[in-house]
Amino acid sequence: MGKVALEGIEFHAYHGVYPEEAILGNRFTLDLELDTDFKKAMLHDDLGGTVDYSKLYQLIKARMGEKVKLLEHLGHLIVQDILEAYPETKKIKLTLKKHHPSLGGLVNFSSVQIQYPEDYS
Repeated sequence: MGKVALEGIEFHAYHGVYPEEAILGNRFTLDLELDTDFKKAMLHDDLGGTVDYSKLYQLIKARMGEKVKLLEHLGHLIVQDILEAYPETKKIKLTLKKHHPSLGGLVNFSSVQIQYPEDYS
């Protein structure tokens, strides 16, 4: 068992409850950590024995391109996409941040953190 991570993934996307967020968009940052068995990759230098970072990034990029209102829902969809692509994944920790959310004052980030399987129990 080991951990695979992608940290500081950034996108400009159009998620939010307010109409202007769907028009102007915002900057989002995503950190992702997966617990998975990559012993085959360790022993045999074989990409098939681990999570392909490029494929993982493309899954996230595709989902970030679809407008949703809530970070919670977006995070859930990303977790589901990962589990579908990599069903051997034992745990996922995802942190999704929206930069300078439209809250009527200066706020650096709003964020959600989703942990699978804990948040799915």
